[in-house]
Amino acid sequence: MQVNMLEAKNQLSKLVKAAVSGEEVIIANHGEAQVRLVPCVAAPGLRNWGGLAGQFGDVDAAFGEQADAEVTRLFNDA
Repeated sequence: MQVNMLEAKNQLSKLVKAAVSGEEVIIANHGEAQVRLVPCVAAPGLRNWGGLAGQFGDVDAAFGEQADAEVTRLFNDA
């Protein structure tokens, strides 16, 4: 389906639904195609917050006094 800018402005939600359902939606300006609406594809990877919970050891242990002393030593040697 091809629509002009004014139609696209007035019927955006309808056009988005059409694009999500797989229909090709082209928005034209003065009869010349300008853009195509396509649905977003979910990025691979985490689907929800906390998806990696419990998969790592005690992360807070990496930020203890020993790490602070090492950082201080490294910056004082510079």
